[in-house]
Amino acid sequence: MTFANQITIFRILLIPVFVLFCVYYGSSVEAGAAAEWMRLAAIGVFVLAAATDGIDGYIARHWNQRTKLGAVLDPIADKGLLITAIITLSLSNWNEEFPLWFPVLVIARDAVILCGCGVLYFLNHSLEVKPTWIGKAATAAQMVAIAWLMLQIPHHVWGVYLAGFFTLASGVDYIARGIGQLRAHSHPV
Repeated sequence: MTFANQITIFRILLIPVFVLFCVYYGSSVEAGAAAEWMRLAAIGVFVLAAATDGIDGYIARHWNQRTKLGAVLDPIADKGLLITAIITLSLSNWNEEFPLWFPVLVIARDAVILCGCGVLYFLNHSLEVKPTWIGKAATAAQMVAIAWLMLQIPHHVWGVYLAGFFTLASGVDYIARGIGQLRAHSHPV
């Protein structure tokens, strides 16, 4: 197993650690005695997990460690961290929380993309998935929104609206690209 893949697996293993700190911090807030060290630990774990995303990608590219396993694990780690963070921070009684529409939008977009990929593969027996700038912007904006909420920065809601905009726009873009792939390989059903 390559070093890049080991880093990706480490990132996946950080997700439940992050969730535990978030949930326990939320419980301490609810009990009226906020354990700030738990919030800071959650932030630290999130930052570490986000940083390892760039590190494993850099290692894979620059030391020729790209693998099929890494191509599967990396998006699982990315989506696992983001969706888990958004859901956990929406439900875990922090002083701040995401508005309900935000996790619904993120989950719905990812579900539509996943279903679309399945349909494309079923109909075309192939699938061409390429990250786009707007998809990367959505990911970055979601990370910023999560960070702002965890850091309890006033007016974090603007980060949520920006992340929501890019999430919706990237979903529409991926749907349009999927329809284009269907038309390019159209087969009677």
